[in-house]
Amino acid sequence: MLAQHPLLCIISSGLRSICMALVISACGSNQENLHVPLQDRESRETLRLATFNVAMGRSHEGELTQALQQQSDTRLQALAAIIQEVRPDILVLNEFDYDPAVDAPRLLRGNYLGRSQHGQAAIDYPYYYRAGVNTGLESGLDLNGNGVLGEPEDAWGYGTFPGQYGMLVLSRFPVDPVRSRTFQKFAWASLPAARVPLNPDATVYYPDEIWHQLRLSSKNNWDVAIDVEGRPLHLLVFHPTPPVFDGAENRNGLRNFDEIRFWVEYLAPQTATYLVDDQGRGGGLKLEQPFVIAGDFNADPLDGDSMPGAVAQLLDHPRINRRCIPFSNGAREATRLQGGKNRQHRGNPASDTSDFNDELTGNLRLDYLLPSAELNVSGCGVFWPAVGQAGHELIGFSDHRLVWLDIEW
Repeated sequence: MLAQHPLLCIISSGLRSICMALVISACGSNQENLHVPLQDRESRETLRLATFNVAMGRSHEGELTQALQQQSDTRLQALAAIIQEVRPDILVLNEFDYDPAVDAPRLLRGNYLGRSQHGQAAIDYPYYYRAGVNTGLESGLDLNGNGVLGEPEDAWGYGTFPGQYGMLVLSRFPVDPVRSRTFQKFAWASLPAARVPLNPDATVYYPDEIWHQLRLSSKNNWDVAIDVEGRPLHLLVFHPTPPVFDGAENRNGLRNFDEIRFWVEYLAPQTATYLVDDQGRGGGLKLEQPFVIAGDFNADPLDGDSMPGAVAQLLDHPRINRRCIPFSNGAREATRLQGGKNRQHRGNPASDTSDFNDELTGNLRLDYLLPSAELNVSGCGVFWPAVGQAGHELIGFSDHRLVWLDIEW
């Protein structure tokens, strides 16, 4: 069985104040939420998962590799310190550049996670999963319709080089590469009732020869099979495109909606035979299989620019347990201090997981860990210390915050 540990695992004296703050605000005020006192959490054996958009998608190819090969990159040191503080058993990293020729997980473990950062205890993840992504991968097509080929917007997913804004899973438990699946090449047009982008005059934005080749996933959709003490857990990982940076046709907003809807289809195995993965296997996730959907969804339940109902497709899904809404005192404080667009938002500011431009976007809830309905959730939260709390100095390297979830296993 899993080792018992307190709510934030190993709590050092230097960060005890932020640990207690996260204990107090582990779940939101919604009446469906759980509230787990520290003493109850300590008495249970749990599995901790986390997802974190770490904003390590560097501007130029090879920059992240250079930083990983050192031991002094301040952004990676801060990232490692947060991970060492929260100490998840399974961790998803979004926007972590992918290069198949470089063993980035080994470098991250050896030069940063395996070394004490900011007074935290070192941590190790002997298992990992990574695969190719569509970002920066040349399509050979004029996807933005400007008559010029080879631009970042002409890649299967926006990017200036292959692997930019990639994904990585780190785990204390073995990953089964044979049972894991990827859907990098799955065509958008193959999704039933796909939302076809239209020009203002109602003509289709993408010509047929492009539409039927266009890939759905802007990065990749992974079903990572993890063996947790003899029981399989399916970690469903993705990072859909932001629903902005397009035109009146709303191609990115529509793609974001359908990238999220992919998992709705995947959770209906009785009708998902058309979902063929990159290995040629069809079908969705069996009903008896426990899962957690993880990543930066780029969609807020109430605010922001995503299509109405985009993330509700999963939040309201009968196979998903949404009772614990993670929040933090830091997010609530940021809204109060920053003002701007935040004042117009309808959602609970304490549940925000990203810190964006105060006047244009405001802070949003974009990062999620959504467990299957049969899993018993014992706690959740966001690592966002308020000003003056220990750990606040670590968070500025990314515009997102780490989200964690505890499930009884």
